[in-house]
Parts: sequence; structure tokens; C-alpha cells
Amino acid sequence: MAEHPAYPVGLRLTGRRVVVLGGGQVAQRRLPALIAAGADIRLVSPEATPSVEAMADTGEITWERRPYTEGDLAGAWYVLIATSDPEAAEAASAEAERHRVWCVRSDDADRATAWTPATGHSEGVTVAVLTTDARHRDPRHTAAIRDAVVEGLRDGTLVAPHRRTRTPGVALVGGGPGDPDLITVRGRRLLAEADVVIADRLGPRDLLAELPPHVEVIDAAKIPYGRFMAQEAINNALIEHAKQGKAVVRLKGGDPFVFGRGMEEAQALAEAGIACTVVPGISSSVSVPGAAGIPVTHRGVAHEFTVVSGHVAPDDERSLVDWPSLAKLTGTLVILMGVDKIGKIAEALVAHGKSPDTPVALVQEGTTAAQRRVDATLATVGEVAVAQEVRPPAVIVVGEVVAVGPHGTV
Repeated sequence: MAEHPAYPVGLRLTGRRVVVLGGGQVAQRRLPALIAAGADIRLVSPEATPSVEAMADTGEITWERRPYTEGDLAGAWYVLIATSDPEAAEAASAEAERHRVWCVRSDDADRATAWTPATGHSEGVTVAVLTTDARHRDPRHTAAIRDAVVEGLRDGTLVAPHRRTRTPGVALVGGGPGDPDLITVRGRRLLAEADVVIADRLGPRDLLAELPPHVEVIDAAKIPYGRFMAQEAINNALIEHAKQGKAVVRLKGGDPFVFGRGMEEAQALAEAGIACTVVPGISSSVSVPGAAGIPVTHRGVAHEFTVVSGHVAPDDERSLVDWPSLAKLTGTLVILMGVDKIGKIAEALVAHGKSPDTPVALVQEGTTAAQRRVDATLATVGEVAVAQEVRPPAVIVVGEVVAVGPHGTV
């Protein structure tokens, strides 16, 4: 008889009995989805992994600590056989057949009456992949297809045009340190759904090239200011586009709230009655040193790290940074936006007690193809930064962690 492909179907198991035989690794992987489906789960197994036992302890499943016996499948709608006992597996499979209960077998898929597809989820959609050829079932292949589809839905590279999601309002999206692959999944999806993107110079520019042609991309640095200050003009642009019912993304470098002015934008939107979603981003304060082979903390070397803005020099009356206190810390100091002030910053740290020999690294355009690292000490960093023509954006790391390991790569 010719082999026919499996018929795909979605089971609605809320409140319906599901019997699972075996409490090992297979059950541990399958149980969370059954719990999420609201099934009334009965686990029959003499033993269970600690994770499965925890599910029983919290009442998510009912565990009968014994081997399978005839009649255990009574009242079941669905059965998962994941026991290492071949005799029990055969007996349970036969009972399921007699009661016409769909049965999955982890030990012998060919003897099962149902197969578990490779599944994934994205924004209310479940993706399930089954092989069409029972003779050449390859779970790795189906899982790879599932992953490709789910990733495409999540990052916005796979969008059905007639079902394109639109969320009116503004999303403040942290784009990460520069590498377009380091934006969050949610941030990338919101970009794919946007009508308007207002981008910072330090945002991941490569992502803008992927946007559909109908998306209006606005360079925040080129917004006409008129009688408004720069930030007020940006706030105004966000409000105006959102009031037109558009889905607006404010794409910022790093994280919106780490030395960005994301909160000012969020406050302006709130005052205007406009919905605002904040999507955190990977901050350059940690990711850029890491990409350059520098851990901001390391056992036996640094138990803390401090992130400060260096856009205002230590001797400037506008500075809010307590440089004398920072000089006394033994951990790592990470300085953002401080390239043109690093000479004065180094002088202040040394003047307040930091050793002139303290290692310093300047990482320019971290995580991008243009990344480069320049090493110095507090005594030399001012001259070195000028001689090496270090330019923003650059992250400056001060502390013994700079000398911990070899230079990293992107």
C-alpha cells in the first residue's frame, strides 16, 4: 500500500485529558507546550527529571509514580509515549489503537498514529512543520525549516503583504551598538511594520536599506528645527506622524534610555496622548568592549563597572559626574561620548588618585566591520587618541580588565 502524507491538524486540548508515559528528557521537552495548551495532563512514570518533577510539584501536571498499566489511557484524548520500557510502549500503543486515541511514540514513529511537528510561535501564529515522506523523516530538516519561517516572521523579513500588521503610535526602538544583527527580534519586527522611521545617526544604518520602498525614512539630524530646539523638533515630528495614524519607529543607537533622550520623547508622547512602546536595545557600554575582547567584569579583577557620559568635561560646571569618587573605585569605568574629552577626563582621574598606569582601551565603531581598538594608559590616552585619530562613536574602557585577554574580533 502506498504511503500517504500525514494530515496536519491543530488539537484544542484545553481541559481534555492527555496521558504522558515516561518522565525523561522527551517528556521534559514536550510537556511545556501541552501545559500551555491547557491540557489536563496525567504523567505515568516511576521516575522523572528534576524539571518534570517541578511541574508536578507546582500542580501543572498530575504525576502517578509507577509504571504503565492497562487502562491508564481511559478517557484520554491524546497520548505521548516517551517511556524507555519497550514492552510498556507496545502495550500502551495497542491500548490507544483500541480506544482510537491519537498516539505519539518517541521510540518508533512508524508505529505511531500521530507525529509531533516541529513548532514555533510568532505574534499569535503557530508554525508547524511535518515531513511529507514517512520513509525519510528527518527531524533536523523540519526543525530547520520551522526556524527559518519563525525567524522570518519575527524579524520582519517574511511578511505576508495582505496581512501586514500595523500598530499606530510610536515605538522607541534601541537599535544596538551598530551591527544590524544585534537589534532585538521585537525591534526588527516593528521596523518591518513601520510607516515612518525617524533614525539617529548612530542607529544601525544597514537596517534602513531593508525597509520596503513605501516606508518614509527621516534622518533626525536633518529635521528642520525652525523655532524649535533639536529635541523638541524630533518630538514634534514623532507626534505629527503618529497623529496621522501611522506606525512610527524612532530608531536609536544602543538603548533608548542609556545616554539617549528616549525618556524625553516618551514624556512628550504621553503628554500628547500618543501610545508609546519602548523596546530596549543592547547598550554599547557592554557589547562594544565585549566585541573587542574586553570583559567589563572579571573574577579577581573587577567586581563592578560604572558607565558614565563623557560629553561634558570634568571641569565644566554642567558636569553631573562625581569624578573624584570614580577615581577611587577599583572596578571598570566605561565612558561613552568622551573621545574629544578623554585627555581632560584622564587628567581628572589621575589627579584624584587613579594610577597613571591604569590601562585604557578606545574601541571605535564597535561591532561593525570598521571596528578598531586602540590601547593606552591614563597617562598617555589623551595623546594617543589624537595621534591615532580616534573618532566617535567610540567606547572607552578604563581599568585592569583591558589587559585581561587578547584583542577581540567582531
